[in-house]
Amino acid sequence: MEKYASRDHQGLADMVRAFIGPRKEAIRVAAFGIPGPVRDEEVITPNLPWIVRRSDLAAEIGIDAVSLLNDLEANAWGLAMLGPESLAPINAGVADPTGNVAVVSAGTGLGEAGAVRCGRELRPFAGEGGHADFAPRDGLQAELWHYLHRRIGHVSWERVVSGPGLCSIYEFLRDSGRGTEAVEVRDALRGSDPAAVISRAALEESCELSSRALDLFVSLYAAEAGNFALKVLATGGVYLGGGIAPKIVARLRGPAFMRSFSDKGRMQELLESMPVWVILDDETALLGAARYAALRAGFPDPAGAG
Repeated sequence: MEKYASRDHQGLADMVRAFIGPRKEAIRVAAFGIPGPVRDEEVITPNLPWIVRRSDLAAEIGIDAVSLLNDLEANAWGLAMLGPESLAPINAGVADPTGNVAVVSAGTGLGEAGAVRCGRELRPFAGEGGHADFAPRDGLQAELWHYLHRRIGHVSWERVVSGPGLCSIYEFLRDSGRGTEAVEVRDALRGSDPAAVISRAALEESCELSSRALDLFVSLYAAEAGNFALKVLATGGVYLGGGIAPKIVARLRGPAFMRSFSDKGRMQELLESMPVWVILDDETALLGAARYAALRAGFPDPAGAG
């Protein structure tokens, strides 16, 4: 598999041009999972200065059978391609074979998508719930909201449940005197991936402040995953995707995650019954986009379903 860094390209069409090279005649169908809402065959990406148009990509590839879908929707399409080895269980629960499914993925941002059960099939749909209002659940979280509101204005769930969100939580705890910052972590944070520095120090228990930040992050991730699971009635299961969850599985398996996930009053028992998994395969969205393209073109389902 070839990988291309977004920072090295002016847009997706430029990236596709670099990938295609001599392959153009071999491509019959294509689908792209893009972070952001797909509207009128166009995506304005929230975390990149890009406008992605289906027509531009179709012209670049030289075929009309090109589709755009939300990246989390692509993740949902890819679930049927995963085997048990690609999933780490967080809560056993009891999966309802007729139930809907939720996907909540924290990485650069926070993505959410669902899949509605239609007979024997799951039909994925996109969402942008990560940009909905962050709702504090206690005094500490209320202080976090005020801290971020003063800095950025609107505080969405993505502002606290994402890589940049983990950094914001760390800074809030540090600036409010809630934990001691290790010198090694302070120096390492000047590097290119501060969220990785914080999570690694927390898992190694080498920095009290990092550990507290990750604990709060896990609680917030769980709370929003539970919110979305209720909204789509995800009795078929909840999947945690993105780049962060696979790296912190040990922390997610602690009691704090399910306690916050299921802390929904009268709906607690329902949430406790939902299976929760971490998606370990970082190519799930790629597999999902390929599956979507194949189905749109009338090819047999690569997952063997339907």
